[in-house]
Amino acid sequence: GAEGSTLLSYFSKNQIQALKPKITFSTLRDLQCPVLQSNELQGKPDESCSTEELFEWLGAVLNQVSLDNKSSSFLSTYCCPQPNVMVEKAFLCTITGFIIPEKIIQLLEQLCCYFGEPKLAYWLTLTVHGFADSPVSWRESEHGFHKGGENLYNFVIFRNLDYWLQMAVGTNDDCPP
Repeated sequence: GAEGSTLLSYFSKNQIQALKPKITFSTLRDLQCPVLQSNELQGKPDESCSTEELFEWLGAVLNQVSLDNKSSSFLSTYCCPQPNVMVEKAFLCTITGFIIPEKIIQLLEQLCCYFGEPKLAYWLTLTVHGFADSPVSWRESEHGFHKGGENLYNFVIFRNLDYWLQMAVGTNDDCPP
């Protein structure tokens, strides 16, 4: 209608354009991965890793932190939690941009379909980071982006289609219901 044409003229007059999300693919070779059991959230010594250990490891992998536990110019080191297995190849797809919730649900459903055929992977993950200055928050609290802007969630989907949902929010933010 008339509102649409006014809106389009506003965008074109101010040189505003729509951007498509940026998609990058990479293959990680010889990656140590934590051993996980869908029914063991706390992990079991010598059997499986906990949700916290996975979350920390995943952050290191996504940020391309070396997992070899060798000291260098930094004071701290990191290695994959125990127990772990060496994976010859792991696939990492990163989508950067504004993605609507319906697309995230569609991605999640497609990932669940991955286990429809026999596969070697025991689990896979989908991590969604919100913008640090997002106005969105849980419940009635203002999003605390002035303090860090943490705003993410992570699905870990297992071969039997059980899943874990991990969430991280800032210190000023309420946890989701």
